[in-house]
Amino acid sequence: MEQTAKELQKQLTWEFPNIAKSAPEQKEEAFAYCEGYKAFLNAAKTEREFTAEAVKLLSGAGYEPWKPGKIYAAGDKVYYVNRKKALIMTTFGKRPLEDGLRLNAAHIDSPRLDLKPNPMYEKSEMAFFKTHYYGGIRKYQWVTIPLAMHGVAIKRDGTAVEISIGEKEGDPVFCVTDLLPHLSADQNERKLKDGIKGEELNIIIGSLPFECGEEELKETVKLNVLALLYEKYGITEKDFLRAEIEMVPAAKAVDVGLDRSMVGAYGQDDRVCAYTAMTAEIATREPEFTTVTVFADKEEIGSVGNTGLNSNFLLHYIQDLAAACGVDYRTVLRNSICLSSDVNAAFDPTFPQVYEEKNACYLGKGCVLTKYTGARGKSGSSDASAETMAKVIDIMDAEGVYWQIGELGAVDVGGGGTVALYVAGLDVDVVDLGVPILSMHAPFELASKMDIYHTYRAFCAFYK
Repeated sequence: MEQTAKELQKQLTWEFPNIAKSAPEQKEEAFAYCEGYKAFLNAAKTEREFTAEAVKLLSGAGYEPWKPGKIYAAGDKVYYVNRKKALIMTTFGKRPLEDGLRLNAAHIDSPRLDLKPNPMYEKSEMAFFKTHYYGGIRKYQWVTIPLAMHGVAIKRDGTAVEISIGEKEGDPVFCVTDLLPHLSADQNERKLKDGIKGEELNIIIGSLPFECGEEELKETVKLNVLALLYEKYGITEKDFLRAEIEMVPAAKAVDVGLDRSMVGAYGQDDRVCAYTAMTAEIATREPEFTTVTVFADKEEIGSVGNTGLNSNFLLHYIQDLAAACGVDYRTVLRNSICLSSDVNAAFDPTFPQVYEEKNACYLGKGCVLTKYTGARGKSGSSDASAETMAKVIDIMDAEGVYWQIGELGAVDVGGGGTVALYVAGLDVDVVDLGVPILSMHAPFELASKMDIYHTYRAFCAFYK
């Protein structure tokens, strides 16, 4: 019997379906999953906090600190913390290690405002923090929003003091000020990227002088703030030189839309991929292949430093795993496959000109496979092979995962990168997979609950 044109079209063409239309019964599961995700985001706004909170979950799920040289059995679960800002976790598989690993790499740092090493000053009887922005931000988005203070200071005696102000009910918050429209005529002439300049991202932290009755004393507002910090944390101005303090949005993760279909929160790039990878890793019991899930720091500034994936901490971990089993680590790497788990830019119909619609990713159509990132002529991309794409797509199709393809904007409009090229540099097959995001790198990013849930399902399928 001859095929009709309609039947042939169905057989030969392809469109990525909307999950809520194709599988509306999954809405309840997705919404329930995202309740845990929102709670975790609220507790983990920095890479240090994410690592600490993750270790709590892993310990509760039966993971033990990894011991180099120890032989582990299938189903054993371990974790390794790198300098309190990066994390690796493993579930040992049934196949021998030389058959390769199922690697999953996400990053847990996000754009923010870091305090300068000597941050505090007073001017016009107001006290401020000087900041140096971290990662690719649009500076104007960070003014006049409530900010919270997170970090750690090492006191002179070596004691580490954890700092968190602005998250609990009743806590004070902080902000960067901006000009009122009545006086901003000159500022309005600036280009948007310079609407707020880097050295104008000064955070106001106080306006009351220290009550001392000594008229000749200068900078008493700064002194009052220092006295309050000393009372609460026992730190002095010099201790800021031994500190890592990050100013992040004070807003909590919330549902967005009358239909509550989206999560709005700070830091979803890339903690949405890290959380889904971690929960999938925890759910994995006795996989075929040994899993290695790594959460790295410093991706937003080039994966630099000894907690970023452009260092050797992941390689050393895999070398030690291989040595314990008496196999060549190069064989292990060559036979491995990795998901570079990072977000992509969801199509925004308000700004369609920066996307190429057929190759953009969309909210509600599932996790996004990104074959290559980079800029212009794919510069800075690892560009996954056809074989790698086929393998990952087959894994997801076999488990009923909803997925889509996406590029990071139209050609020559911009671009970006992920950790994929550093994993590829280890001689590992790798492709990017993550969640489509609206308003990426803004203090408040949006993600679809259906996409979040299917990214979790994709990772479960990958580990299986």
